[in-house]
Amino acid sequence: MRRFACGERPGWREIARDAGFAFHTIDGEPYWDESHAYAFTLAEIEDDIEGPSAELHALCLDFAAEAVADERILTSLAIPEPVWDTVRASWHRRDPSLYGRLDFSYGGTGPSKLLEYNADTPTALYETAVFQWLWLEQGLKEGRLPAGSDQFNALHERLIARLAEIAPPGLIAFAADTSGPEDLGTAGYLQDCAVQAGCATILLDLAQIGLRADGAFCGPDEQPFAALFKLYPWEWAFQDAFGSAVAASPTRFLEPPWKMVLSNKGLLAHLWAREPGHPNLLPAFFEADPANATLGNAYVRKPLLSREGANVEIFSDGARVAGANGPYGADGFIRQGLAELPCFDGRRPLLGAWIVGDAPAGLCIRESDGPITGDGALFVPHLIEPG
Repeated sequence: MRRFACGERPGWREIARDAGFAFHTIDGEPYWDESHAYAFTLAEIEDDIEGPSAELHALCLDFAAEAVADERILTSLAIPEPVWDTVRASWHRRDPSLYGRLDFSYGGTGPSKLLEYNADTPTALYETAVFQWLWLEQGLKEGRLPAGSDQFNALHERLIARLAEIAPPGLIAFAADTSGPEDLGTAGYLQDCAVQAGCATILLDLAQIGLRADGAFCGPDEQPFAALFKLYPWEWAFQDAFGSAVAASPTRFLEPPWKMVLSNKGLLAHLWAREPGHPNLLPAFFEADPANATLGNAYVRKPLLSREGANVEIFSDGARVAGANGPYGADGFIRQGLAELPCFDGRRPLLGAWIVGDAPAGLCIRESDGPITGDGALFVPHLIEPG
């Protein structure tokens, strides 16, 4: 694994505009950065990222099967008791999952270490599947990238195939906060994938979702949704006015309610308890667990529910050395062994391995200048070196 300068494509912003990548710059700050990229060997991708991703996802599914049947586990994850039956029913129906993203610390040596599983509402989807692939194709055509380079990226094709496989007959809705360019871009991209999969679709704002008398969720015209993709966390959705209607609704959801079990940092503590010493896991414990003492003076404190690094704190030699403010933490915390993000030229990459259905499908890299990857992190493309 190495970081290398490759230079920006002339006119790449116009290329982005024509490709529909409207959020390459957010609030005047860069988000996409192609002045440099990361290169991997094929063995690094297959052995250290793709293989562990498949294995860890399978472990997560095994845990979900146990969790939905164990009230103690659901309580430890701060899942409210009134929604336990909804989560269980979703799992027992085998409501299908569309996608998720496993985030790793990895620098080319030693096993990759799982930092968290974004199992419910991960973004960075379009830029991974489409725009970074376009960057590779154009770089190869223009001779700016090494001939024969490849990319760990079957995301676009896998999403279309998965939607064709799991979409029920009827209207498939894609909803997000349309005032947020990144959220709108993610939902709009998935809608496009669904259209390519042969689905009837609608894109709408979260505030436009309604509820029919028969319990189906719908849009302003009251046409029922057969399925609803919502870029809105389940822990928020169940607190809203329509949350109590989910259990009896004929509408199915992407992601399904059972993904609450995996989109929670408490998952990390449970995985470690099930698989202590696993090479791709870090020791992790709920904050009240006396076993936290085994972490020593270096660890990361994470809220059970958190996004974009908010309220994450890093401790080293017993002192807080980094932290990010945010609104999370009321539901509790875990402590996780410290696996610092590697440093390349003063920058720290976080690797996101995509899962579509139950199979690894691609890689994205978010790069920051500090040890916590926040919402200001840059998206940087990657390639697999020839040979």
